[in-house]
Amino acid sequence: MIIIEFEENNKNQITSFRIKGHANYGPYGQDIVCAAVSVLAQTAVIGLENYLSQPVEVDIEDGLLECRLPTNLLPAEREKADVILETMYLGLISTMEAYGDYLQVKRGGEKND
Repeated sequence: MIIIEFEENNKNQITSFRIKGHANYGPYGQDIVCAAVSVLAQTAVIGLENYLSQPVEVDIEDGLLECRLPTNLLPAEREKADVILETMYLGLISTMEAYGDYLQVKRGGEKND
C-alpha cells in the first residue's frame, strides 16, 4: 500500500508531503495506481521547482518521495505553492476514492508556522 502524508502549518497550508510504499495493484511497470501517484507527485515537485525562487527539499528513493517547502516563502510564492499542492492533494484524494485498497492519504501534522 502507498501511504501519503501531508503536513500543514497553522494556516492549513501544506508544508511538506511524504509518499511511501508500493501499490502492488499490477505487475512492475504496469501498476496504474503507482503511475498515477508518481505522476501527480513528480508534477507537483516540477511545478514547485519552476515557480519558487528558493529550492524545495526533495528526496527520491525506491518507494519513497519526500518534499518540503522552504519556510520563508514570499506571499506570492506561497500562493503558487498552495495552488500546486492543493491540486496534487485533490488528485490524490480522487485516486484514493477509486483505488482505496491500494493507497491512503492523510493530512495534518506539524502546525507550527
